[in-house]
Amino acid sequence: MEHYITFPNVSPDIFSVTLFGFTIAPKWYAMAYIMGIIIGWFIAVQAVKRVQLWDKDGPAMQRENIEDLVTWIVLGVVLGGRLGYVLFYKPDVYLADPISALKIWEGGMAFHGGLAGVLVAVILYCRKYKFDLWKTADMLAIATAPGLLLGRIANFINAELWGRATLSPWGVAFPGIAAQDCPIDMYHPDGICARYPSQLYEAGLEGLLLGTLVLIMAFGFGALKRKGLVTGVFFIGYGFARMFVEYFRQADEQFITADNPLGLVVRLGDTGLSMGQLLSLPMVIFGIVVLVMALKRKAA
Repeated sequence: MEHYITFPNVSPDIFSVTLFGFTIAPKWYAMAYIMGIIIGWFIAVQAVKRVQLWDKDGPAMQRENIEDLVTWIVLGVVLGGRLGYVLFYKPDVYLADPISALKIWEGGMAFHGGLAGVLVAVILYCRKYKFDLWKTADMLAIATAPGLLLGRIANFINAELWGRATLSPWGVAFPGIAAQDCPIDMYHPDGICARYPSQLYEAGLEGLLLGTLVLIMAFGFGALKRKGLVTGVFFIGYGFARMFVEYFRQADEQFITADNPLGLVVRLGDTGLSMGQLLSLPMVIFGIVVLVMALKRKAA
């Protein structure tokens, strides 16, 4: 009996057809982005349609404004996500070859960079069109989780961003040389290296659980009447969820050394913080500040 889960026979391609010598193979990862944006747009539209959910001044914006904002957000995600990956995870590589930083099609995006890009895009959009920033942030907070959920599931399908080696029966035997490269004492008797399915942990915590929480707050308990309340909860929830999952997630290879097998970037004796935890800590602090400010506001 195997004491691990065999990776499912699923392709990163939704389908593949060849026409006139050209292969068309749409990816689940791209579909996750597209569906995340569509579902997020739908949630945002439903929120602004329900005037009673907001304070006396009404919703953040109108439906047509949301469609315009989506374009800004997509640009923020792509540019910020790529820039964050370059700066946070592989600065030496891209300093040596700056042109390669433009090759987005080769992969490499960072959530925290994408979040920073979205924040800049939203701030600029709200300043340009005179929309309330905190109401807009709250609207986006309830619309973001589906994209996180689908994106992490797509990471699992791609067999990427897997977790640390484990002998637990729920460990997954991911394919590939890198995934099968374990410490000698972590191999199963049949020579298989199983790893935590950390992508699914993130999907469940950051996507499903956090998304359900902020949706219930917004649509069931009138949280949108206090500007910034949902935003604060989202930042705190995501930050803590990511910091927790980092204990199961395999660190990026550039941070791993013989004397630092866990790939910690801040070390305090035998413990410390990974890059993901270090980048998530300011999110938690920011979320707490925003939450306190929101609770001090008088609900209208």
